[in-house]
Parts: sequence; C-alpha cells; structure tokens
Amino acid sequence: MSNYSIRKFYSVLKYQKLIIASLIIGFLAAFLAVSLKKMTEHYEEVLFAQSQNNMIYILVFPLFGLSLIYILRRYLFKSKENKGIKEVFESTATGKRLPSYKIPSHFINGLITVSFGGSTGIEVSTVVSSAAIGSLAQEKEIFLKKYRSELICAGVAAGITALFCTPFAGLLFAYEVISKKVSKVFVIANVLAAAIAYAFILLIDEKPLFAINITQWHVYAAPWFILLGVLCGLNAVYMTKCVMFFKKQSQKIVSHYYRILAGAAIISALIFILPQLYGDGYHAIRESIRTANTAVLTLSGTLIFLGILLLKPVITSVTLSAGGDGGVFAPSLFIGAFLGLFTAAALNTWFHAGVIPINFMVIGMAAMLSASIHAPFTALFLICGLVGDYTLFLPVLIVCLISKYTAQAIYPYTVYSLSANKQ
Repeated sequence: MSNYSIRKFYSVLKYQKLIIASLIIGFLAAFLAVSLKKMTEHYEEVLFAQSQNNMIYILVFPLFGLSLIYILRRYLFKSKENKGIKEVFESTATGKRLPSYKIPSHFINGLITVSFGGSTGIEVSTVVSSAAIGSLAQEKEIFLKKYRSELICAGVAAGITALFCTPFAGLLFAYEVISKKVSKVFVIANVLAAAIAYAFILLIDEKPLFAINITQWHVYAAPWFILLGVLCGLNAVYMTKCVMFFKKQSQKIVSHYYRILAGAAIISALIFILPQLYGDGYHAIRESIRTANTAVLTLSGTLIFLGILLLKPVITSVTLSAGGDGGVFAPSLFIGAFLGLFTAAALNTWFHAGVIPINFMVIGMAAMLSASIHAPFTALFLICGLVGDYTLFLPVLIVCLISKYTAQAIYPYTVYSLSANKQ
C-alpha cells in the first residue's frame, strides 16, 4: 500500500470516528436535556400548586432546595464547586477537562433549584451537563483529544436543540456564545450532534414550549418595536449588574449556612409578594399568553408589571448567589415576555396604538435574551422555535440587533463573558 493510500485510509478512519462520536454525543445530550426538562416541568408544577394551596410551603421550599443542594455538593460531590458556564469557557479556552461528575451534578442541582422555587432555569444546567458529555467522549479516544473544544460544543448544540426544538439555535449558541470560531471539524461535529438531537425530539413528538399562533404584524408598529429593543437592552444591563452585585455581596458571607438562610428568606419573601417569580416562571408566561391580546392596563396591573421587572433580576441573582444552579437564560425570556406585554398594554391603554400584545411578548423574549447574552441570531432562532412560528422573523431579527447593541453600548459585558474573562 502506498503512502498516499495509507494517508487516505487514516483520513477516512479519522472522520468515521468523529462522526460516530458526534452522533453519540448528540443523542446522549438530547436524552439528558429532555429528561431534565420533563422532570423539572412536572415537579415544578406539583410543588408550585402546593405552595399556592398552603403558604407555609413558600417558606419551606427555597430553604429545603438550597440546603439539599449544599448537602449533595458537600457530601456526594466532595465539596467540588459548580462554577456554571464558566467551566465550559475554561475547558474550551485552556483545554482543561470537564470532569464526568458535572453531568449528574448539574442535572440534579438544576432540577432541585427550579422545582423548589429557585428563580433561574435549567438551560445552563443543561449546557454544562451536555458539554461534559462532549468532554467525556473525547477522553475515550486518543485521536479525538485534539478536538476537545469542537466535541464540547457539539454537546452544547445538541442540548440546546433538544430544549428548544430548534437545531439552528443550538448551532448558533455553540458558535456565538461558546466557541466564537468555526472550523471544518466544528461544522461536522455540531451539525451532526444537532441533527441527531432534533431527530430525537421529532421521534418523541416534543412540542414547542410556548405554542403560539401568530397571524400577522403591522409595519406601523415598527417604532414601538424599536422602543422595546432599547428597553430590553436597558433591562439586560440591569440584570447583569444585579447578578454581579449580589454575587459580590454573598462572598462577604463566609458561612454557607447563613448564605443559604439569607438567600432562602429573600426568595420566599419575593415569591410571597409575586407568585409569578416561582421557578423558571414559564407557568406565568403561559398564563399571560392566553390573555395577552385582551390585556388592559390598570393601576394594580402596572404595579405588578413593575414589580416583576424590578424584582426578577434580584430573585435570580439571590438564587445563584445562595448556591442555586442555573443562569440568566430563563430569566431573560421571562423578563422579555412581561416587558413586551407591559409595553404593548401601556401603548394600547394610554396611547391607543392598536399594537398586538402577543407579538410584543414574543419579540420581547427574543430581544431580552439577545441583549443578555449578546447573541442575536441564537435568540432569533431560539424564540421562533420556542413558539413554533416564524411569522415575526424580520421584526425579531431587527429588535434583537437593537437590544444587543443598546446593552453593549452601555455595558460591554454579559454574565457569561464576565465569567469567561475571570478564568
């Protein structure tokens, strides 16, 4: 056999191994993401209903959840700290391995955090767990070690694809947020992983999280869309500042016991005032979607909206600072939905603008996410996949860009990029 034939043979063998690894990573990451999503939805719904029937549970659940996470972290996971998405950045940038315990650790902690009222979401838990699957896969084959970053991104792409029923969002998140660079191997690994993840959710007939029938949008609403983009940019900076402020303050409390007590007390108090803040808040978004187009702004309604917009970043920051698992993904969607609905209701009630509130909710979710993570194209495809409708594709794209550059002009960092810079 000639040298050329040998090189060709090993080249084919190399890509065969890469393809097989990518497909396995894609399936495992999708299975993990869907399992975590289903379990969290079920237990969050059950426990939230219990808390509404008996107010004592509002006091008990956050304290129990945060305490359980601390106990598991200390005794089951040997006091190994979960740094969230920072761990993924460290691994892709420096080659540091993501240990396999990150898979059950983030899965369990994410489930407990949201189910017991912690005001975050499972998205970052899914990202880190899925990234750990990619990292683990490359350790099993010597040849794959040099593609650590690409396989970690493949796990992330598959996890996001499964969570939000759109492979485009998974691929773009892996590129815009995690990798920020593209190569032939990156494309092969990530496309295959996202494809197998999408095939899996089609096989199990997974539905969009917020199935909405959007029929039209009006050009005369364009100035108000721009206003919403600017407002989302401002709110994203406020949330980023909140997260960093409470994280810094919590570090002054040396005792984990007091940190948990203080965090649980604040979470319980805010949930008591505004039950919409319980968990990821998706239950509140669904409820608002049903009545959005008939919403009329009253004094009490205005106070509730303002309370949600001001306090959601606070309760999210406290949850994370007290040891809860998660990030700003779900909170961004939540704030964007209510900011969009509030803006539309205010325009229709006070200025008779005649805008469509449900459109503003959808655009608000995308714009807030775009501004929070500085990833407009991820936000665009993620939200369109999340609602199962692409009617608003053009206005969502424009407003996502406006919100991102508004936030970036005020404060150039996100929670994720700050984590990446503090390695």
